[in-house]
Amino acid sequence: MNACCGPDRGSAAPAGTVAATAPPADFAVPVRSAADLLRGTVAVPGGPFLMGGADEDAFPADGEGPVREVVLAPFRIDAACVTNAAFARFVKATGYRTEAELIGWSYVFGPFVPRGARHAVLPGTVPGAPWWSAVEGASWRAPEGPGTSIGDRRDHPVVHVSWHDASAYARWAGKRLPTEAEWEKAARGGLDRARFPWGDELTPKGRHRCNIWQGDFPVRNTREDGYAGTAPVKAYAPNGYGLYNVAGNVWEWCADRFSADWHVPDRPETRIDPAGPPYGGTRVLRGGSHLCHRSYCNRYRVAARTSNTPDSTTGHGGFRCALSEPHVRPGEEL
Repeated sequence: MNACCGPDRGSAAPAGTVAATAPPADFAVPVRSAADLLRGTVAVPGGPFLMGGADEDAFPADGEGPVREVVLAPFRIDAACVTNAAFARFVKATGYRTEAELIGWSYVFGPFVPRGARHAVLPGTVPGAPWWSAVEGASWRAPEGPGTSIGDRRDHPVVHVSWHDASAYARWAGKRLPTEAEWEKAARGGLDRARFPWGDELTPKGRHRCNIWQGDFPVRNTREDGYAGTAPVKAYAPNGYGLYNVAGNVWEWCADRFSADWHVPDRPETRIDPAGPPYGGTRVLRGGSHLCHRSYCNRYRVAARTSNTPDSTTGHGGFRCALSEPHVRPGEEL
């Protein structure tokens, strides 16, 4: 990921810290009913849509364009990001330990680290983004480091989860991570080439529709949208398909490997149910976060994209799950 969006674990790891390895995911996957699988999801119709963007303030290196017609099969996707409460149920059922817990540290937005946890800040800074702190003990359970908790944030998105962690949860839930194309179609909510999931205006009629930074980043956040950090997963009005918070709040992992140009040529694998390139060391993230600001990172636009290594974890990275159709097993009725 671009350092302004979030540092990757490897290139910015503090000296002397343990190298990352994918966490074990050998837990039992429960058999789930169709009703259980569908709970909390919304249907996204199949067919063509225009993917990508040509915004004047886009980042060319991100490969947002070209605008192209992509055809998808119908699918379902979680209406909201996976919450702390839902992730806690997964951990309780499986004993799963996240990558941040196994490695022992994760990245926290520096101003969020409380005084009582500053002893846990590891030495070193992230080049180009000194506002990130590597904090020993930071994890989904302790989002800002030792002494912090999710006690009053059970309906907030789980954070400090790697791509591996998100994939493990999705498998346990009987689902999967969405492809980037599925994520974008769902995020658009049926709108054609709109800048945001609700239209082209950031604050229509003066109303905030997402959780991003207001003020002067990174020194002053006026919290005009109601939040400094994460917001509840259903804090704002949903888009046309019923998805909440697909702009801002937390970055969302997608299944695809990242490339800035693999999708450019017009060929079946890039235009019909594309699943991303078969190569690449990073995975796609979409949607932006509560730390995005137009002055340095406007990637809360629906066409915007970034990436990070699959072992990386930050205090503003989460995910939602998807489900292919058909989702009903033979002989099972809803």
